[in-house]
Amino acid sequence: MTENSTATVWHEVASPFCGIASDDLTIEVNGNTVKVLENGDAVTRPGFETPITDTQPRINGKEVTLDQAVSHIADLLINSKQPLIAGMGTDLNGARAAMALADKSGATIDSYYSPAAFRNILVLQDTGYMTTTLTEVRNRVDLLVVVGTDIESTFPRFYERMVWNKESMFGQDIESREVIYLGKPPSGDASTSPNGKKAQVIACDNADLPEVVSVLRALVKGKQIQAETVAGVAVSDLTALADKLKAAKYSVVTWSAGQLDFDHAEATIQNICEMIKEINATTRSNGLPIGGKEGDATVNAVASWQSGYPMRTTFNRRFPDYDPFLNDSRRILVNDESDLLIWVSSFNTAVTPPQSSANTIVLGRSGMQFETEPEVYIPVGVPGIDHEGRAFRSDSVVSVPLRKLRDSGLPSVFEVLSAVELAL
Repeated sequence: MTENSTATVWHEVASPFCGIASDDLTIEVNGNTVKVLENGDAVTRPGFETPITDTQPRINGKEVTLDQAVSHIADLLINSKQPLIAGMGTDLNGARAAMALADKSGATIDSYYSPAAFRNILVLQDTGYMTTTLTEVRNRVDLLVVVGTDIESTFPRFYERMVWNKESMFGQDIESREVIYLGKPPSGDASTSPNGKKAQVIACDNADLPEVVSVLRALVKGKQIQAETVAGVAVSDLTALADKLKAAKYSVVTWSAGQLDFDHAEATIQNICEMIKEINATTRSNGLPIGGKEGDATVNAVASWQSGYPMRTTFNRRFPDYDPFLNDSRRILVNDESDLLIWVSSFNTAVTPPQSSANTIVLGRSGMQFETEPEVYIPVGVPGIDHEGRAFRSDSVVSVPLRKLRDSGLPSVFEVLSAVELAL
């Protein structure tokens, strides 16, 4: 950290906004104004630079004190028959406080990003999978296969930090690495090597991936395919890809479940993961599900170690009761099955609660705009900007420490939810 008369400059700052947790940002803080000076990207810049506009809690649009807002939330919870805690855009301590409050109030708890997360979780629970870490990718990968995912649109620095890094721990020739896209092509040039070697693209619509991946797995297993094309993809191209996967010393197949948005996408992910197991009979291969932005990986990790289950768990019978379908917050709200919604979104002003008949409480980032004013709105601090915290990155093996960069006076999600629990 360096200081001058008007601003403070922070070095080696970790980002809570991207799943790969870039930790080399240089940030300038001048009062409540934050600016990314170095190593920012299209995800981290707006994450850090969103201005503070709201600082005071509101009840039905009227400004109140934090104590008054907390007391009102406690009264609503006491009188609620089916409370729901959703959104869950928070850090590790915020997730802990939400779990504790759900336990005490009998609430159901779910994340805004659950539809994507459960495409992976359902596979993990059913057959398991072999996955690697970002560090292993950085140091070992020789073949990267990207399935149905435009990495650089949501993880802009992935290639810079994990694939085209200047050196590896084991002296690998970085330029020898090969990148192949199966499905949608890349939207930019980040996948192109420093010397100009472009990624190979085996293009198809994501809706055709179930069929294409099934054929690829069959080819890896040595099965004969009589057709010449599948969903417009030449079987000869898939055969060449299968041969490369089997010949690689350390291949990685990566996907973002959030971008595999088609019916029964989890079945395609399961086919990928079973194929990876089969490749490991003769060489090394691993999967890399990427995601984890805005607390996604963090809240599922906390829920799992505290209750034994991920999100979509209810405490309405006074013990953790997991059901990935019945406890889907979107389904609950559409069917008017909850009378009280506590929406937590401390990272992103655009992640606002859906319209519903439930009384709505929002613990949200300052600057949120609502179609309908919630009954209670408490502007909360952002982890990694307004208070210290921890967040798990995409591979779920490292919890990244987040710094406090400014004194905004905004409370953390942990502080608000802990106060509500104490008031019950």
